Amino acid sequence: MPGHQLFDMLGRVAVVSGAASGMGRAMAIGFAEAGADVMLADVDVAGAVATAAHIRALGRKAVPVNCDVTNILSVRAMFALLDKEFGRVDVLGNVAGPGMGGAPEEIDVSVMTQVLQNLVVGRFAACQEAGRRMLKQGRGSIINIGSIGGWNSLGRHHMPYGTAMGAVIQMTRELSTEWAARGVRVNCILPAQVLNKDLEARMKTMPAMRDVFLGGIPAGRFGKPDDIKGVAIFLGSDASSWVTGAIIPMDGGNLAMNAGGSYPGGPRPMG
Repeated sequence: MPGHQLFDMLGRVAVVSGAASGMGRAMAIGFAEAGADVMLADVDVAGAVATAAHIRALGRKAVPVNCDVTNILSVRAMFALLDKEFGRVDVLGNVAGPGMGGAPEEIDVSVMTQVLQNLVVGRFAACQEAGRRMLKQGRGSIINIGSIGGWNSLGRHHMPYGTAMGAVIQMTRELSTEWAARGVRVNCILPAQVLNKDLEARMKTMPAMRDVFLGGIPAGRFGKPDDIKGVAIFLGSDASSWVTGAIIPMDGGNLAMNAGGSYPGGPRPMG
């Protein structure tokens, strides 16, 4: 049975960073499944090429590109290639960006500078490049990936990361307000713990961490990369044509639950 036409992305071009793995890969594939052609940005070129092969098997155009999203010149070069390969951009998925942490009383100030460069300045450079093109077109959708750690504090030496993600949330609001009247929408998704190799490795070295994380997720499970697909297709398609400046948790109910709360069957005791 065909899907609803509001979610149809046929004929649109999406750019997704971090497309070699995890949520970036899932988002890119989701866009292609909805009909979009995709430019796949990542420093993991082999992974981006593999994602491209998957998308081409769906009958869509896919162009992998080696892009370091923390480097403004690299971001600009990617969009120059986009102009040659596609001639337009309809959706930007700002997914990639390495974080760093440490005890705030001990870290060098350079750590803070680097994290802001990685997660805020790099994302803004992509927003600016995509935004300029979308404004000329009179339409477009930008999707920033933030974190629940930018909405409230995670602790655990996440101060640089949380501060940067808080800035990503506010950047989303600012850009949405600036560009909404000219047809460009900007929204932000806030994931909780989505399983990936790094998270699995951390929980393997600290087994108690698994229960700590699950204790804050009323849905009772970790996120999966594919969980991003539905939210991203909604935001990238006409289904969300009057949605901009939205900060959307994708967290299994984490932000809704009181810090001392529990849920049936969860690792924290009831009562």
